[in-house]
Amino acid sequence: MEAIHTQGIWMAEALQQRTKSQDKLWLIATHIGDPKAAFLLVFPLTYFLNRRTGFAVVWVAAISEWLNLVFKWMLFGERPFWWIGESRLFEKNPPKLQQFASTCETGPGSPSGHAMVTAAVWWVMASSLGSLLYSYTRSMLLSAVPYVLYLLGLVAVGFSRIFILAHFPHQVIAGSLTGFILGVVLSRQVPEGRPLVFFVSSSIGLLLSAFLIHSGLTRLGFDLSWSIALAKKWCSHSEWIRLDTAPFSSLTRDCGAILGLGLAQYWKPDQSSYDDESSVIIHYHWSEEVPPDLTSIHPNSVTITTKIK
Repeated sequence: MEAIHTQGIWMAEALQQRTKSQDKLWLIATHIGDPKAAFLLVFPLTYFLNRRTGFAVVWVAAISEWLNLVFKWMLFGERPFWWIGESRLFEKNPPKLQQFASTCETGPGSPSGHAMVTAAVWWVMASSLGSLLYSYTRSMLLSAVPYVLYLLGLVAVGFSRIFILAHFPHQVIAGSLTGFILGVVLSRQVPEGRPLVFFVSSSIGLLLSAFLIHSGLTRLGFDLSWSIALAKKWCSHSEWIRLDTAPFSSLTRDCGAILGLGLAQYWKPDQSSYDDESSVIIHYHWSEEVPPDLTSIHPNSVTITTKIK
């Protein structure tokens, strides 16, 4: 792997030198590709446009990010920003590289979580939009546009991760291919309409299985927090260290998202009593009659009414 890592460092240097003036664009791309963006930005937008697509986005994002966590625990991937110093291969000829605020992630590097989750989630959007365009236009050319944008976006996110020294090129490629496969497979098996117990058991299952894997690897003698110490050691600014990039942070997000999917579908409060009360208030608001005691409609409410003159 030493040769692959070394070539990755020189590629990152070439990318930084040739596109240094576009650093803000690369930083925007890496923020858009952040797995958190799938839950905070992509999901609300897609759910507003199409309920099933929005549902699929959360499901695919949670599963792909959970798998990325497991892969990172098992593969022990290095990150460029600390490998340069740890390898001691560049002491005589150090590369001209710059770190950024988004560089100093604390988790292992392989495969790229940004590339993996982005490839999976954006495939859901691209395939849904492509199918929609074809159903309306019957144009293969027009329906191919979302897939072209998908590929361009994925390339931009991948290069941004190399640019900021968060990942080696092979980690980005591995994450992109894995995410694409997951997006294709999981988007065909969206559990919309499944009972609440399915989502509760899925959330608990992911949480427990992750703890079991972590415990098993720890018992085998592996230090799964090894990357945190390296990130703190080689990050050029200590304030850039963010522990929310550690693996367990994503685990809580994924399990909570799946549980939330189930609760959002089946946990609906009874609105009938509130609707009755609202209709009475509206009626007497536009009439000259003094309303009756509204506490008879909703015993726990305190209502202040004003008679219109």
